[in-house]
Amino acid sequence: MSFVATAKGTVHAWFCEWFKRRMLMNHLLIPKELRPIAEKVEARQRISEADALSLYRSNDLNALGIIANTVREQKNGNYVTYILNRYINYSNICVLSCQFCAFAAKKRDAHAFERSVDDILDAVRIALGLGITEVHMVGGLHPTLKKDWYLELLRRLRELDPDLHIKAFTAIEIRHLAQRIFRMSIYETLALLREAGLGSMTGGGAEIFDAAVRDEICRGKESAAEWLDVHRIWHTMGGRSTCTMLYGHVETLAQRVDHLRQLRELQDETGGFTGFVPFAFEPQTTVLAHVKPASAIEQLRNLAVSRIYLDNVDHLTAYWVSMGLPLAQVSLSYGVDDLHGTIMEEKIFHMAGATTPQEQSAATLQRIIREAGREPIQRDSHYHHITLPPKRSTSTLTRAGTELACA
Repeated sequence: MSFVATAKGTVHAWFCEWFKRRMLMNHLLIPKELRPIAEKVEARQRISEADALSLYRSNDLNALGIIANTVREQKNGNYVTYILNRYINYSNICVLSCQFCAFAAKKRDAHAFERSVDDILDAVRIALGLGITEVHMVGGLHPTLKKDWYLELLRRLRELDPDLHIKAFTAIEIRHLAQRIFRMSIYETLALLREAGLGSMTGGGAEIFDAAVRDEICRGKESAAEWLDVHRIWHTMGGRSTCTMLYGHVETLAQRVDHLRQLRELQDETGGFTGFVPFAFEPQTTVLAHVKPASAIEQLRNLAVSRIYLDNVDHLTAYWVSMGLPLAQVSLSYGVDDLHGTIMEEKIFHMAGATTPQEQSAATLQRIIREAGREPIQRDSHYHHITLPPKRSTSTLTRAGTELACA
């Protein structure tokens, strides 16, 4: 094809029209029952809960991928992001005994652990030398760690590198700290943690919001309303967080859709979720070991439906720790635009039976992204694209805008 332009505006208009056409779906590849949903997506219209249930029930995985990919391209073009991060599980000692969890322990248990502040700082200091921009930190609901321990940890982490982003604590950890440790309101607790260095909240603990499901897999844990309320408060304070779903255990498809509905409604209200990270349940070493693990097809289906339904959450992450890297690579054709990060050490899923590696190099993540036909780019904790300036260290990072301006 040849094209001769006489004005810059003409070139811009031609390119935008070409870009829009490139994203149009081939409706001949979409089964008739899903075409109305595909038409909504192309028109950037919101799909309903009934639409989402129809997508979940569809056996046409290729069609789901086509529709989900349209959303991915609308939102993120051809970029796939990753982050250089370091996971820290500071302790697995927990007052709860969730049925699905193989991570938590009582103090007397042989597999119980509790890391010191100095030990955590040593691990993060080493990771900073490797170029990480984020430490991701969660733990159990520890019954005896004191308020000063948490504040000292955050402050000393921030002192290591003021540019290090500290992403820490699930909603239930925040409730535990507020009610049992700090004895303050959730707002006051979050404000104190932010002052000490907390940058953003993690999305863990959401599981499936349905009360009957929670009663079966995590009895005693916070309710859906309580999880949502912690994130709502954090968002109204200007904070950001991710949102999650633990699926593939005892939930129904309708209960998955209801979970997504509640996330979408809170995002409509606050706009505080940066990305969605679904996890497939690992049953091997839990009391739910009789549950059949989610198949690769089911994992891809769940990612695709999530991408199509969560129209107000910009980013969808394939958690390679749970999926494995080969399937995570395939998921880049099912709506995924983020491969999470280097991680370096992960305990929760591995203690449940995951056999995937505990870390990945940036070079490996870049390679599998390119092999999938996407453009890899490093991101920060809020999913902003960042690039390394020439002849400067990896600890010095600048954001680069990537939005395509097509009127």
